[in-house]
Amino acid sequence: MAVETLTLGFLPLVDAAPLIVAKELGFAEAEGLRLKLVRETSWANIRDRVTLGHFDGAAMLAPMPIAATLGLGVLATPMIAPFAFGFGGNAITLSVGLVEAMASKLGDPPAAQALALAGVARAGPLRLAVVHPFSAHNYELRYWLAFAGLDPDADAEISVLPPPLMVEALAEERIDGFCAGEPWGSMAVEAGVGAIVAVKSALWRQGPDKVLGLRADGPERRPLALPALLRALHGAARWAGDLANREALAALLAREDYIGTPAPILARALAGRLVLWAGAAETALPGFLEFHAHAANFPWRSHALWFAAQMVRWGQIAASPETFAKAAAVYRPDLYRAALAPLGVDLPRADAKVEGALGRETPVASRLGGLTLGPDGFFDGRLFDPDAMDAYLAGFAT
Repeated sequence: MAVETLTLGFLPLVDAAPLIVAKELGFAEAEGLRLKLVRETSWANIRDRVTLGHFDGAAMLAPMPIAATLGLGVLATPMIAPFAFGFGGNAITLSVGLVEAMASKLGDPPAAQALALAGVARAGPLRLAVVHPFSAHNYELRYWLAFAGLDPDADAEISVLPPPLMVEALAEERIDGFCAGEPWGSMAVEAGVGAIVAVKSALWRQGPDKVLGLRADGPERRPLALPALLRALHGAARWAGDLANREALAALLAREDYIGTPAPILARALAGRLVLWAGAAETALPGFLEFHAHAANFPWRSHALWFAAQMVRWGQIAASPETFAKAAAVYRPDLYRAALAPLGVDLPRADAKVEGALGRETPVASRLGGLTLGPDGFFDGRLFDPDAMDAYLAGFAT
């Protein structure tokens, strides 16, 4: 079997695990691939190096291929996302002083935390950080703030920082809080400078965060490599999602060439048991990070359209049927199905669904008839119907 080499970018985050596992544990090799993984320092670098062809693809922020395709923040470069790295993994972390002023109970639901923050945020704009303007982190943070009546553009100054720099900025009091993927919220807790007040799985249960992003011409340039990569990532995500492998995975991710933070902290995130503030016991967070279960790797077009709706809500794009169609087409369930067909994997029959409609584990129409999806609600109880974009957007006062 001929071996193809793929150069792929990533940032030091727990949810890059499927990419790392695919390389280190032989899943890529079994598909005839050699992966060269390049650790980058910022999401802008990731995007640019994929755009310029330095990378064959990357673990990308889930909205980023959409933004690149639409020409937001960069020269328009058509991209695709044929694989999702899983659900969850993010956290909103605030400074210890701000949390003390909120007088809320850590571990309270996100709605209560947002309202508590609103009660102390009127003295001046909150200084908050996200990892990129076109990130799930930015949209989740804005969604959370707006729920409590805070205007993210008037009551907050939202800046962009690479994830590894968040803790330092919080410690130096340059920001009041941030939304970033693990382990950086936990590292702020370990340093005694922050407390975790809301996690993604509580804001949007089973919401996407990272995808495999590549240029849209990738399948034509490397017609055999992409299906092989998708199969390798599928196997790696399934392995990473098995709690029996948690300690081994934490040790792998802790390597300096990957995340470079202590394995015990990574293991907590992998098990969904975070320490929310310094000295506290671990708190169980259902669904905090899912790498494979409940079709976590399926690139739902309704996820792409939810991100497009947030881009409209916050003034990044104008709403139009053409724009929404272009955004939806970035996510490629057809490529995912075709690649996994030889494995006999049970996959959804639909390409999109109403997000937030499932309150419990629910069987859905699938190729083999045995697939279930987990609870996927938003913390404010809203539903997102991708076939009713205008109505969804009209439902927000902000």
